[in-house]
Amino acid sequence: MTSSSPVIETMESKRSRKSESDWRLFLRLVPYARQSRRLLVLALALLVPVAVSGAIQPILIGQAISLIRQEKTTFAFLQSRPFSEAFNILVVLLLLTVAVRMVLVSTQSYAVQKVGQQITAAIRKDLFDRVTSLAVRFFDRTPVGKLITRLTSDVEALGDVFSTGAIGIVSDLFSILAIATTMFFLQWQLALMLVLMLVPVTAAIVYFQQQYRKANYKAREELSALNATLQENIIGINVVQLFRREQFNSELFRTINKRYIGEVDKTIFYDSAVSATLEWISLIAIAGVLALGGWFVMQNNFSFGILSTFILYAQRLFDPLRQLAEKFTSIQAGFTAVERITDILNEPIEIRDPEHPKSLPPARGITGGEIRFEQVSFAYKPDEYVLKNLDFTIHPGEKVALVGPTGAGKSSIIRLLCRLYEPTQGRILLDGVDVRDLPQTELRRYMGVILQDGFLFAGDVKSNITLGETYSFEEIRTAAEQTNVAQFIEQLPQGYDTQLRERGTNLSGGQKQLLAFARAAIRNPRILVLDEATASLDVGTEVLIQEALERMLAERTAIIIAHRLSTIRNVDRILVLKRGQLVESGSHEELLQQEGLYASLYKLQMLGN
Repeated sequence: MTSSSPVIETMESKRSRKSESDWRLFLRLVPYARQSRRLLVLALALLVPVAVSGAIQPILIGQAISLIRQEKTTFAFLQSRPFSEAFNILVVLLLLTVAVRMVLVSTQSYAVQKVGQQITAAIRKDLFDRVTSLAVRFFDRTPVGKLITRLTSDVEALGDVFSTGAIGIVSDLFSILAIATTMFFLQWQLALMLVLMLVPVTAAIVYFQQQYRKANYKAREELSALNATLQENIIGINVVQLFRREQFNSELFRTINKRYIGEVDKTIFYDSAVSATLEWISLIAIAGVLALGGWFVMQNNFSFGILSTFILYAQRLFDPLRQLAEKFTSIQAGFTAVERITDILNEPIEIRDPEHPKSLPPARGITGGEIRFEQVSFAYKPDEYVLKNLDFTIHPGEKVALVGPTGAGKSSIIRLLCRLYEPTQGRILLDGVDVRDLPQTELRRYMGVILQDGFLFAGDVKSNITLGETYSFEEIRTAAEQTNVAQFIEQLPQGYDTQLRERGTNLSGGQKQLLAFARAAIRNPRILVLDEATASLDVGTEVLIQEALERMLAERTAIIIAHRLSTIRNVDRILVLKRGQLVESGSHEELLQQEGLYASLYKLQMLGN
């Protein structure tokens, strides 16, 4: 592991990319919100009654004060009533508005939170589907920890855009509008003073939120790097401990963590700056109401009850603004998440099923399974070709071995054949059909691939053989018996129902490889690909597997990659590769007689033995 492994996008590349407006980012979420339109309509319908109930309460409190002071501004219907009766009516009305507002706010909050969770679940599903549909090339350049951050914390932040952001902001705007309108009806001078004070506050909030957005983006990029480093160390813990890299990796992790904390501190600063600004402005507003309102009271322009109402409005006018700023913080974090998630959702799917798919022809004669490479070239990076002008044919039922030095392109041929990558030039045909014209499901079912390192999922043994497809238990057991792995499975604590840990860590490397053979056998493929498939097996187990392979290879086309040349002496043909080019072809004896590259490799191995 090196310090450059977590790929972090530079600010220069970010600036060079055309940025989208917040509104366009928000519109990307609208299709997801439509899926929960009923709850969304309910939340929006409650905006007006919630705002009105909040605006009425200060008036009722002011009326109570006017009633106590026996001022003329008291409601007309209360003036003719006894004090106790009028006061009780105001108390009941106030309690009623509090109760109604509590019910409305709770209902609205529930609806909004549920919409947010449904949107989060839908986006996470689409994001997972997108990630699993991307070509292997994408994963070659993207750290796993970065993807995990997108699927977890970024999606959660994005859900907040609706659950506590967008609807909440609209609700707060309604509250401000209702309070401002009511104030102008009561006393326009004080109302104008308070409304004008909103202008500098709004400007300050916009500035701090812009700075918060920038800092939050950097913080999430650093979090991606942090998760990538953590994931890399956990997966490679054996190497870390064997080579005593704990201290070095700890320092590397500490450096990345320090950068992350530094960016988080900036977001905290800008968030706190908004809260502090609002706190000071609200205090100034109350002081202004007391000064100007007190002068009006002394001039007998309006009553003490109305002054009390405006003091409460001065507090309530800035409360929605304070909540608005907090929700803007959530929305800014959500928009940052939208930008990062959009990068993945916009990632082109390189390997797609054709619009007009073809089907493989029925097996001809004993078997199908002809493989033809026609002038195939391939590069992982532009102008860095690992395969050059490959042109060969593997006939149905033929057993062919791929041989060559490390980096000759053997594994790349298998990846192209399975269509994990697309050829840069040329085409690959199976039984006369271009692999790009076949549905991926049919192509993958057509071939059985056994790799050197068989990957196992958490679950029981049966599910690791079937891999989600429907097979009966008899078919599973038959496949295990055909590959001579049934005895090993039956020796496990619960046999086929034995639970395997993540990556099969409770099995040995050889045992995991045995399950890979059963996994291939149950699908009865026309083409069998073995990439160092027996390298992890001990001698006794390898003998059993070789017997099973003889049965599996019968009447099937096979491609075998093996570095131990002694294991491929009996194949029909050997293709020798060097630097991505086919340099020799023939049987074992024919290649030895040519005294070429194969003969040199074989003699070196025999000398080593």
